[in-house]
Amino acid sequence: MSQTKTIFSMPAEKGRWILVALGLVINLCLGTIYSWSVFVNPLTEYFAGTLGQQVTASEILMPFSVFLAFFAIAMPLTGKYIDTIGPRNVTIIGGVLTGLGWLLASTVTSVWMLYLVYGVIGGIGVGIAYGVPVAVAARWFPDRRGMAVGLAVLGFGFSAFITANLAGYLITAMGVMTTFRILGVAFLVLIILLALPLRFPPAGWRPAGWTPPTPKAGEITCECDRGAMVRTSAFYGLWICFFIGCLAGLMAISIAKPVGTDLGVEAGLATMLVGFFAIFNGGGRPVFGALTDRINPRNTTLISFALIAFASLLMWLVPAEATYILAFAILWGCLGGWLALAPAATGSYFGTCDYPRCYGVVFLAYGAGAIAGPQLAGFIKTTTGSYAGVFPWVLGLAVAGIVVAWTLMKPPRR
Repeated sequence: MSQTKTIFSMPAEKGRWILVALGLVINLCLGTIYSWSVFVNPLTEYFAGTLGQQVTASEILMPFSVFLAFFAIAMPLTGKYIDTIGPRNVTIIGGVLTGLGWLLASTVTSVWMLYLVYGVIGGIGVGIAYGVPVAVAARWFPDRRGMAVGLAVLGFGFSAFITANLAGYLITAMGVMTTFRILGVAFLVLIILLALPLRFPPAGWRPAGWTPPTPKAGEITCECDRGAMVRTSAFYGLWICFFIGCLAGLMAISIAKPVGTDLGVEAGLATMLVGFFAIFNGGGRPVFGALTDRINPRNTTLISFALIAFASLLMWLVPAEATYILAFAILWGCLGGWLALAPAATGSYFGTCDYPRCYGVVFLAYGAGAIAGPQLAGFIKTTTGSYAGVFPWVLGLAVAGIVVAWTLMKPPRR
């Protein structure tokens, strides 16, 4: 079956790229969580000046962690509904909750309310909606799955480059609570409108002229459901490697500015560099996605860990401004790469018949990395007084990742 369906009055082979573009913009809205550092000081001042409540830096940073935790939890819990009620409806539900999280944040009178309305409600909304563009791209692009998924999630990583500047402007012009309100309404409307065209291809659809590659002897020749997936060694290899990649990348996101200032980078330049690193976070997704298509998931994973090890070794042995910029660009880029590599590997290894639920379980590795990475960095900073001790740990984990990838990340066998 080939050209049996049209999209936007075009042959599906062309129109499917528009669905990828819609997913990219949806993730651009969802990824605004990576701009949270812009809100930290204005919120601290708002609670102290307007509400008369003194809050610590840890309390203001906590919504970031709560948001990411519920983001990761919601993915596997809602994945099956993408098939049962459809990608359009799931995205609309997630978009409504995401918009409400931002909108209700503008009404809080305590930091605990911020944890609930922004961290929990907003995080769940993003967790519900995030998996849809990934699933849609994976099913419409069996021939270029890695590239399509990488482009769909590019918006999430690239978001901070755009939304951090936008939020900073709005905060300066209108105040932090009005900014929450404006962004909440914008996300609510945009995500709903962008969700309307989303849909899956008909059963058995494949691009014209494309023939699925013939599996090698002993490799799986049928689709895996979630139960079958978790009984394979490939799943555990992929999960562990995804966890290590996310731990290294999210650690780099959480400490990017303070590490720069510790090395003597001027504070204003350090802030600008965070936006610069976001370009690599976004760009790493289509690059690593395309690599996954071309040289298979395991080899792409080995390249990722080699780069992470190189960046960590550089920061450990040659801590300087130039090496900091190079190393953190690599770490942010590899995190972005994993958010294309992991979903593409899931589809490649386990098929797409139960893809939303399968990738939901794999994505729990992101949530674990989101907790472990910043916590590891904070613990080392507290106990040693410096972030320098983080990088030998990440180097060791990258080496462990190479071993795991080499031994376990292989297509499942019967």
